[in-house]
Amino acid sequence: MKIIRSTEFTGSRAWEALDIANMNGITTRLHWTDQPYRWHVNDGQEVFVVLDGRVQMHYREKGVEHIAELNVGDIFYASAGTEHVAHPQGAARILVIESEGSE
Repeated sequence: MKIIRSTEFTGSRAWEALDIANMNGITTRLHWTDQPYRWHVNDGQEVFVVLDGRVQMHYREKGVEHIAELNVGDIFYASAGTEHVAHPQGAARILVIESEGSE
């Protein structure tokens, strides 16, 4: 049993993660960041939940870049093969659920 107070987690570097659970190869991690990640494509699906802060999620569909503004409580779902990169607007805490080993 764990209780995690997400607003109390602060990393010492961008995209530092607190591992919460690994359930049959699906990881749940809490990330803290104040810097963009990098363009990437996950092997599997990804669920990205903004718990604190604001994030601009850049993603490409058929080669066209789009930007979604994500606020607290917003969820971004990336199907397998969706190219994307998160750009926090200041510090943000994000819950990420994805296949173990995904980047």
